[in-house]
Amino acid sequence: MTTIYGMPDSGNCYKPRLLMALLGRPFRHVEVSSRDGGTRQADFLAKNPNGMVPLLELDDGRLLAESNAILCYLADGTPFVPADAFDRAQMLQWMFFEQYSHEPNVAVRRALLTNPARRDQATPEKLATTLAGGNRALAVMEAQLARTAYLAGSQPTLADIALYAYTHCADEGGFDLTGFPGIRRWLGDVAALPGFRPMSWLPAPLPE
Repeated sequence: MTTIYGMPDSGNCYKPRLLMALLGRPFRHVEVSSRDGGTRQADFLAKNPNGMVPLLELDDGRLLAESNAILCYLADGTPFVPADAFDRAQMLQWMFFEQYSHEPNVAVRRALLTNPARRDQATPEKLATTLAGGNRALAVMEAQLARTAYLAGSQPTLADIALYAYTHCADEGGFDLTGFPGIRRWLGDVAALPGFRPMSWLPAPLPE
């Protein structure tokens, strides 16, 4: 069975879990955390030398790291990947935006405020920089969602899954979404998709 190694409260790890739930596909969750050193253990480093989660392991033993690469593999041939080349490129545009403009601010500020191990990095300067950068990223999303139902058009794609992961918990990073009505509408629409599961959801353990 497909295995996803990850942390339950990580947005990046939530992405493939959410996609699998939306697709109705079974998988096994194995918790590996950076907080207790699990990602630095020799057995995990043998699977992913970069020492990060999520990590996908297929039935045949092949391994794939990086959350958005995992999404692209798992969703290949599904409605979450547009058939049209330009539409597909727009989806990827938003996924690159998520990694380069959104996550380094929205996700990082959340981690600085909620992860005790990051507390010494939560300087006033860093918090101010990530707040400003995060609000700029949210404003870019808001402008798009004022024009289209989903980020890459009229139908949900991997772009929405990638950006939902940390946007839906942006308040934990001190972001106020009151002034972003398009984002708030979009968050509700993603949460209403058939098969949707919240970040706290994990598949039932396999029987011994």
